[in-house]
Amino acid sequence: MKVAVFGTLVSTDFIPVLDEFFQFLKKNKIEVQLFKPFCDFLVDELNTTPYYASLFNSFADFDNDNSFIFSVGGDGTFLHSVLNIRNFNIPVIGVNSGRLGFLADISADQINDALTNILNHKYTTVERSLLQVDFVGCKNMEFNYALNEITVSKTDTSSMINISVFVGSELLNNYWADGLIVSTPTGSTAYSLSVGGPILTPDSENFVITPLAPHNLTVRPIVVPDKYEITLKVKGRGTHFLTSLDFRSEAVEQATIIKVKKAGFKLKTLQLPEQPFFNTLRNKLMWGIDKRN
Repeated sequence: MKVAVFGTLVSTDFIPVLDEFFQFLKKNKIEVQLFKPFCDFLVDELNTTPYYASLFNSFADFDNDNSFIFSVGGDGTFLHSVLNIRNFNIPVIGVNSGRLGFLADISADQINDALTNILNHKYTTVERSLLQVDFVGCKNMEFNYALNEITVSKTDTSSMINISVFVGSELLNNYWADGLIVSTPTGSTAYSLSVGGPILTPDSENFVITPLAPHNLTVRPIVVPDKYEITLKVKGRGTHFLTSLDFRSEAVEQATIIKVKKAGFKLKTLQLPEQPFFNTLRNKLMWGIDKRN
């Protein structure tokens, strides 16, 4: 078996977990292709030597024969792995080196058990929808897909912006707000959740449209089927507005129309026996910590 390992930064406290992780792979004779910038960081900054057989720098030299991709870090690192690797046939597995993580959901104390289950094929595959975002009137981003969400927001003025949202050919609403989020089910536990959006299960076939600080307090988040294309038209006092796809942001001219639809492919992730989605929710959001519930 051959696997890829991706990462960006981890703390020195995580070195024992990394050692356990790489030792397991080595002991079981699993070939490792390691992300070179992460390897350089581990060697130069943390003075630790990881186990690997080969290196890769980007999707251009990534080995498509890998069985799995391990993303070591938090949810942000997971999103970076999608951008840097861009192979949607190989499942991505998140190893959490931080705190709260819905995508990087294997905690430090679960490493050995999780890897054992994966090696023994004790898991189910969960496919996650992505957004395809097209700019009409200007050049698209180099990789115009998002796993979590697209956000439009004000940029060069303190005034609110007006966002006309069409679901299919029908006008949903003209939002006066600081911005607006269109998220996937995966993104429903990210930015959208922090501004009051609902939580969707990963297999939901929906989008969530969530306004940011709307002027009209009766305006609420709404869930719509992902079979529709969503069109965003922005007006405001400034000349540009900010568009963000997951962690990548770009200022675009107000004449730009944004079209959002479900991508023609999905990202594969793994669900281990001890980590069903609702269990993850309870643990990450500390539901039930009040013993009266």
